This record gives sequence, C-alpha cells and structure tokens, in this order.
Amino acid sequence: MTEAPVSAFTPAARVRRIRVSPSSAAAARVRELKAQGRRIFDFTVGEPDFDTPQDVKDAAVAAIARGETKYTPVNGTKELRDAIRDRVEATMGVRYGDEGISVGGGGKQLIYLAFSASLDEGDEVIVPAPYWVSYPDMVLANDGTPVVVPTRAEDGYKLTAETLRSAITERTKWVVLNTPSNPTGATYSRAELEAIAEVVAEAPHVLVLTDEIYADLVYSDAGGRATSLAEVAPGIRDRILTVNGVSKSYAMTGWRLGYAVGAPGIIGAINLLQSQTSSCPSSISQAAAAAALSGDQSFVAHAREVYQARRDRAVELVDAIDGLVPVRPDGAFYLFVDCSALIGRTTPEGAVLETDQDVVLHLLDAAGVAVIQGSAYGTSPFFRMSFATDLDTIEQGIAAIGEAVAALTPAQ
Repeated sequence: MTEAPVSAFTPAARVRRIRVSPSSAAAARVRELKAQGRRIFDFTVGEPDFDTPQDVKDAAVAAIARGETKYTPVNGTKELRDAIRDRVEATMGVRYGDEGISVGGGGKQLIYLAFSASLDEGDEVIVPAPYWVSYPDMVLANDGTPVVVPTRAEDGYKLTAETLRSAITERTKWVVLNTPSNPTGATYSRAELEAIAEVVAEAPHVLVLTDEIYADLVYSDAGGRATSLAEVAPGIRDRILTVNGVSKSYAMTGWRLGYAVGAPGIIGAINLLQSQTSSCPSSISQAAAAAALSGDQSFVAHAREVYQARRDRAVELVDAIDGLVPVRPDGAFYLFVDCSALIGRTTPEGAVLETDQDVVLHLLDAAGVAVIQGSAYGTSPFFRMSFATDLDTIEQGIAAIGEAVAALTPAQ
C-alpha cells in the first residue's frame, strides 16, 4: 500500500493571523459531546430555533419550479434588489439605487469583502469591545490592524463619542458599530448615533460599517426597532456601509443571504470582489429573501415577542444566581453575563477558576451547559449565552448553572 505523500502546503500569512471562530469551535464541541450521549444544554449558537416561514419556503420552491436556477447579476436579481430597496426605505427612510446595493452569502461575507475591498497594510479599524468574534480576525485577514476599544458598563457597553474621538488616528479607515450588539444586546439610541456622527464628520477619511443584522429584534421596552446611523446622519451617509440580512429576523441562517447598502464607491468595490469569488449568491436563496423582505412581517413581530419573554425569564433566573450578573439586552438574543465573582472559587475537584474560560469549562463539565467565554468577545470575565431556544431548555439549563455555581467553594 502506497503511503499518501506528505503535504508541502504552508498556509498564507493571512490565514496564520486568524483564529478559528470561537462560536464555531464551541458548537463543534457540543456536537461531539452529544454524539457521546451526553445531555447538553446548548446556549452557544446564535441561531433562531424557529423554522423559516412557510411563505418564504414556498417562494423558493416556486422559483425552482420556474427554472430560476441560473446565475444572477452579481448584485442580485431585480426582484431582490427591489425588495431590499423598499425594505431599507421603509425602515431607514433612505432609498438606494442599484449602484448602492450589494448582496452576498450572508452579512458575514459582505463585511469580509468590505474590509478586503478597502484595507491596505497598516490601516486601522476601530472595534468596540465587547465585539462579535469575527470582526478583529476579518480585519487581520485583510492586512488591517484592529484597534480594540473597551466600552464601559456605565455607558451600556456602547462606544461613546468621546471614546471614539480619542481612538481615531490618521490611519483609521473604519469604525465598526454593531447595533443591536452581539454579545451584549446593546442598542444605540438616536442621540448616541448623532453624537458619533458628529465625531466622524470631523474625520473625513473615516468610514463607518454598521452591522444591523439584529435591527428587527429590539424589544418593546427599548423602542421595537434599532435606529440606523444612515437614517440619522445624512451628512456622512456617503461614508456609511449598512450591513443586514435575513438570517436572524426570518430564521434563515442556512439560506446564506445578506445585503449591504451604501455609496457606489464601496459597493462597487465589494461587487467587483464578489464577481471574482462566488459570482453571485444562490438564486434560490435570493427568491426566498425577496419574499421574506417584501412579504407579511407578522413572523418577525411574533418572534420578537417570544424572544422578549425568553429574555425576561433568562435575566430573572441568572440574576438570582449568587456570583452572576447578567447584562439586560435591549435587542438580539444573547445574555452577556458578568462572572467576575466566580474567579478564585474552587470546583469540587479542587481546580481554581482563574479565567472565564475556566468558568465555561466548569459549566460544561459539571452542568452540561455550553456557553462561550467573554474573552472571545474581547471582554473578561464574562460568558455569553444565547436564548434563541425554547423556554424549557432555558429554565433547565440555568437551573443547572445555578447548581454548578452553588457547588463552588468561595475564594479564600
């Protein structure tokens, strides 16, 4: 039997600079444990537990039946572009032409392409922490320098105008805003966005990427929908790239369809790269997304109500556990939990919890609860848990967390 040859492959520097996504790694570990027969309360993945709405699935099936299975224009079918244009105008009050629309294989791909289209070596990207795990690595993969700017609890874990002003340099290319935020659920108010826009206006070389993938999932006590920077800051609108998609609002994560709107310059550069990578997103997913964006929005309203009830229950239960302090989210479907009081405590096996990674591993081993460490989001000691799952799982999982925490011996 001939042995397989030893590979001479060496990953490029851009690959060696980045990490495996912590959320993807956590989800893989959960799958392994479940395959071993363990019961795991999985709060790692930011994925709606709802099924895709039936009318959206029907639109995809109808597109297949009509033979709409060919390449499309790089920036999407006319039907999808019209749906995006109308939806953006209805929610943001801004209307974009075809030259201001890009579509891709999820919002994540479009953020990556935006950095790829704009960053040269040494360009800086301001990333407020806590941040979505992929922002810094996508910047690094495209030769940029992520400038992580910590936010404070007293500011609601949001970037302030003063902090932004002090972080901007002559090398700053982008500021990233994620509203509502993953992992905190923090949502910027109109006044906060206007203050940020004033700072950006003072720095004409700075672009702003607003990731609004959770914009529809803002709870009624926080206004019902996120305000967009492009909506409140017309003076810098030509420097704002707004990214959204159908994954979270319409339970369409596997359809991989996102969109971005902005000035023709950056959109054109993204579309050029798209033309040389995947040519276009799936034609079937485009048909489904067009139906989702242009159709009845009652599914979104219902999901938002369900998530709000889950949020309220999860906050209540976690807050009752001695040593854990949840950050109450205004939007998205995550709890970011301060576990600093657990640092220094000892497990029944005699191990001292020294980091939030230790806390997360203890919860997995002792309670069968899977969450993600705050260090993955640039802020420690915390952990993130998703409440995009049924209420029974939330209640049982948090009860297991409580038992595991209660078994710890206080620090001496």
